[in-house]
Amino acid sequence: MRFLVDTHAFLWAVLSPERLTDRARGVFADSDAELLISIATPWEMAIKAGIGKLENGAEILDDFENRMTSSGYRILGASIKHMIRSGYLPRHHKDPFDRLLIAQALDLNIPILSGDDIFDRYGVQRVWK
Repeated sequence: MRFLVDTHAFLWAVLSPERLTDRARGVFADSDAELLISIATPWEMAIKAGIGKLENGAEILDDFENRMTSSGYRILGASIKHMIRSGYLPRHHKDPFDRLLIAQALDLNIPILSGDDIFDRYGVQRVWK
C-alpha cells in the first residue's frame, strides 16, 4: 500500500521515532509499504531550517533526494493539477505545504501518514492512531 508521509511524521521517524504512534511506526517498518515524500516536504524543511525552526535541517536536506530514494522512499512531484487543487480546497487549513499534501492525497486516492487531525476535514484517509 502507498502512503504519503507528512513532513512532521517524516522528521519524527528520522529524529525522534518515539513520538510516532505504534501504527505509524508499523507503517514505516513495513517493507511492503510504499512511502511517498512530497516535493513539498524538502521545501517546507528548507524554509523552516532557514528561519531557525528546524535544527539539523541542513544535515537532513544534504543530498536529500539520493538519501530518500536509497532509503526506500519515493519522491512525489507536484503536478499543475495538484497545485490548482490545493488552491481551491476549503479554507480549513492555511498551511500551503499541508494543502499541497492534501491535494496530492485526494488526487492519487492514497492515505496520509500524519498526526494532524485537520486533514480529516478534507476527506483524506489519515493513518495515525
